[in-house]
Amino acid sequence: MDIEREWNEQRETMVRRDLRDRGIQDVRVLTAMSMVPRHRFVPPEYQYEAYADAPLPIGGEQTISQPYMVALMTEALRLTGGERVLEIGTGSGYQTAVLAEMGADVWTIERSATLSVNADVLLQSLGYESIQCFELDGTLGLPSEAPFDRILATGSLPDVPKSLLGQLIEDGIFVGPIGSWYSQELVRIVYHANQFKRDVLCACRFVPLIGEDGWQH
Repeated sequence: MDIEREWNEQRETMVRRDLRDRGIQDVRVLTAMSMVPRHRFVPPEYQYEAYADAPLPIGGEQTISQPYMVALMTEALRLTGGERVLEIGTGSGYQTAVLAEMGADVWTIERSATLSVNADVLLQSLGYESIQCFELDGTLGLPSEAPFDRILATGSLPDVPKSLLGQLIEDGIFVGPIGSWYSQELVRIVYHANQFKRDVLCACRFVPLIGEDGWQH
């Protein structure tokens, strides 16, 4: 069996076993995650684990999130295609690619210069043209490009920064992990009529988002 066919089979197994069988229902999410080659987003020494349902190190004390959590967060955004999405924490670029596969235009921010450059190069090499990468403090958002239809935080925050909520359109959605340094809840916040409806989706644990409106060093 050639290696690409093996990767494809592992990816299809991941989508069936770890996503659909665990309750991910959005067909567009399942399709997107069956298209993105997760093994390209992890260091070579971890590629053999690329399709396990687990986070993996990507350097700089950062991780690529487990596939189930990526799917859950993407599903929570309620994307239909064509949305302007701000991603806080590019990391490896894997979640970014999934958002692009969902038909979103993505502005993604990463604090680490190394991760930002590496992700940008990889995403371009894979043909994703609807993604713009920025090396900035993501906790402040991207006011120059606001407002956004969706905002996704891929690292933990002590609370949802007002600077981010203020960059949502009417009926816009924020999704991200909120809580303490060691334990958070994945929340979805819908902005409507100057009010914010907040739902808790599950317990989780993410690496912290360091920044002016996030965690301090």
